[in-house]
Amino acid sequence: MTHAAEIRDIEEVLVARATSDGDGVQLKRVFGGGDLTRFDPFLMLDEFGSDQAADYIGGFPSHPHRGFETVTYMLEGQMEHRDHMNNVGRLGPGDVQWMNAGSGVIHSEMPQQEEGRMHGFQLWVNLPAREKMLPATYRDIQAHTIPEYRVNAVAIKSIAGTLTTEHTELTGAVTGLSTDPAYLDLVFEQEQTIELGVPEDYTALIYVYAGSAFVGSNNYELSAGKLARLSRNGLLELRAIAGSRLLVMTGKPIGETIVQRGPFVMNSVEEIQQAVMDFNAGTLV
Repeated sequence: MTHAAEIRDIEEVLVARATSDGDGVQLKRVFGGGDLTRFDPFLMLDEFGSDQAADYIGGFPSHPHRGFETVTYMLEGQMEHRDHMNNVGRLGPGDVQWMNAGSGVIHSEMPQQEEGRMHGFQLWVNLPAREKMLPATYRDIQAHTIPEYRVNAVAIKSIAGTLTTEHTELTGAVTGLSTDPAYLDLVFEQEQTIELGVPEDYTALIYVYAGSAFVGSNNYELSAGKLARLSRNGLLELRAIAGSRLLVMTGKPIGETIVQRGPFVMNSVEEIQQAVMDFNAGTLV
């Protein structure tokens, strides 16, 4: 039997806030900006979702990145990725694109529909200093290749990492990264409690995007549009009502200085200035 002292408790709750990015794309910024060390190794999570084409049709025209990874997970709709390495990827329902910007990438993400619903997420994962200037890489992960698990009435898609529950290892499509990120999408078909084993000292985040979940030893109700940052020791325990959907993100903190300016994330102001100069000079990629 698990004791309360072994359960991770909530240290912070954030409410996703409306904003726009790219060419006028309306989205919700779940977290990002400010003191990013508390989310280490994660940097940002956006949720985009609308039935109105005007909210997404502008997309994200060509723009640069350096120093981190972007993970795009689509629930509904069609999006196309193009980059300077001649990668072209069509992102449909359930698909994931994992891009390591490394020393530099220039890419675009544009809708491939003029009507209907577009819904998905983009997660930014930081890179340690030793990996920030390695060559960029890109990976398309089709929905049918993402491992799926069932724990009683909970359907789990394991996008990345390896966590454990009910004596089952939940191993994702992406593993072996230095920050050891785990990224799960949980769908609760009935009300149920679930416990996830997370390595000690790892950051753990829960984002509810439908329904609600009760988290931690005090059963705090986390309603849709809220993110919880949990303490770094113990089991991750939550109970959610039928129809709830939520993301779980865990990762190994890097523990280095984080300096962000727009699409660049480095370890010092000087490195950011160099990234800007490289982009302006046409030498970022």
